Order: sequence, then C-alpha cells, then structure tokens
Amino acid sequence: MPLPDPSWSADDIVAHLHSIGTEDNRVGMARFGINTASALGIGNSELRPLARKLKKNHERSLQLWDSGVREARLMAAFTGEPKKVDIDQCRRWAADFDSWEIVDTVADLFADTPFWRELIDEFAEDEREFVRRTAFAMLAWSAVHLKKEPDSTFLAYLPLIEKHAGDPRNFVRKAVNWALRQIGKRSMSLHAPALALAEKLAASSDRTARWIGKDAVKELTDAKQIARLAAAKT
Repeated sequence: MPLPDPSWSADDIVAHLHSIGTEDNRVGMARFGINTASALGIGNSELRPLARKLKKNHERSLQLWDSGVREARLMAAFTGEPKKVDIDQCRRWAADFDSWEIVDTVADLFADTPFWRELIDEFAEDEREFVRRTAFAMLAWSAVHLKKEPDSTFLAYLPLIEKHAGDPRNFVRKAVNWALRQIGKRSMSLHAPALALAEKLAASSDRTARWIGKDAVKELTDAKQIARLAAAKT
C-alpha cells in the first residue's frame, strides 16, 4: 500500500490500521481502562501524525466511525470537520460511546461545532455515563481552546458543575473535576469563582463532591498556576 495521503478512502485507512496494530499495544491499553473490544492496538502517537497526513474529510470520517473499530473512530474524530457536523450526528455518535478515551477525543471535535453549548446542556442531563462525561469533557476542551469565547460563558457553567458534582460514577466525576480545573485555569477572572466552588465542594458531606473539590483546590492553589495566570493578565 502506498504512503497515506488525503485521497485514501475509509476502507484504505481501516486496512492500513489493521496492518500496523499490535497485540502488545492492545494489552497495554487495557491497563489504562481503555475498552479494547474493538481495538487493533495503535497508540495516539501513531494515529495523530497519520491523521495530519490524511487531512480533514467529513464524509470519510462518518464512514470511519461506522466501521466500529476503535482506531478508525479516533481517526474519525481527528479528521472530522466540525463545521459540517450536525447535532444529530453528535447524538448518534454519543450513543455509541463505550470508552472514556473515545469520549475525550470526540468531545474535542464536538466542542468546535457551532452548537457546542446546546450539546453540553443536553448531554449533561443525559443519564448515560459516557454521554454525561461528554458534556464535561466538552466544557473542559472549550475552556482551553475557545480563546475568543468570553469568560462569562464559562462562569455561567459553574452551577452545572456543582449540580453534577455528586454523580459518583468514575468517568463522570473525573470529567466534572476536569472541567472545573480548566475553567479555573482559563483566566485570572475565572480563577477566583472556580476556586470558590472547589472549596465549597471540598467541604461537602458528599464523598464524590468532596473529592472533586479537594483535587481542584490542589491544582488551583498551585503557585505555578497562579503565577502563570498573573503573567497572562499583564
């Protein structure tokens, strides 16, 4: 097979993925809580450079997703075109989520869609563990990547974080914590309210909320983080 290029079809990509996967990698992934039921054993360090060579292609990304193969689905996220994604596609893909890794990768794509805020609100109220995780993974990615979004947008999401801070499911609580930390690290103006919420949760009688709060307080009071935010403000 020739070297990867943008002309490759979804079938070409899947065939290539099958040719480079290894069982050793597959076994290793399981140790990190990655669902390997459909995995070929290829790490992101190989997938991301491959995605850059293949470039973005919306229709092909849909076909890659439909293959059901873990690596092909990651490639679908890496090579999807967020401005061509529609909200029903997001709902269909979310219904397929079966691993935190898939969620966090696809959430980065979803966070770049024009309707990302609508998705966060909808997915946060969904009782499915991986779908709710998607809402908070999207919120975390948005806080990092959407530089032009006003801080007020993220300030308004702190009540949503507080609302779901008691969800004890592992993949939800970690994403809620992630979102709170990223909002607090976005700017000096967001740091104080995020830290205040973290301290409130840390004092909660609820075990999950307490863990989320204490972990966030630890990061948000780190001297290096505070110095970085202060430097960014000047």
